[in-house]
Amino acid sequence: MKTSHAYDHFREHVQPALRSKLEEFFLLGYGHVKEKELWDFLVRKKWRKTDENKRISELVEDILSIKVGEYFHFATIEAFKGAEFAFDDEDELRELLK
Repeated sequence: MKTSHAYDHFREHVQPALRSKLEEFFLLGYGHVKEKELWDFLVRKKWRKTDENKRISELVEDILSIKVGEYFHFATIEAFKGAEFAFDDEDELRELLK
């Protein structure tokens, strides 16, 4: 079950910054990133530790300062966490884990 994040109530207010960052990704050739994926990155990585005194301008600054590599590093790690690897041959598994 997904719990709400402390900054979720700001999402509508920072949406122009999210769109701007997504447009930047698109211009750099990374058009497949969705707003929800970018938001997940922010709440799970960048804003993992919340600050009750954080201002909306600081949230916008966080969004606009995201680097492509930073986002894709996170996305790659998350993809590996969710991947299920099946090895038909136990010897292959042992070789991999050496």
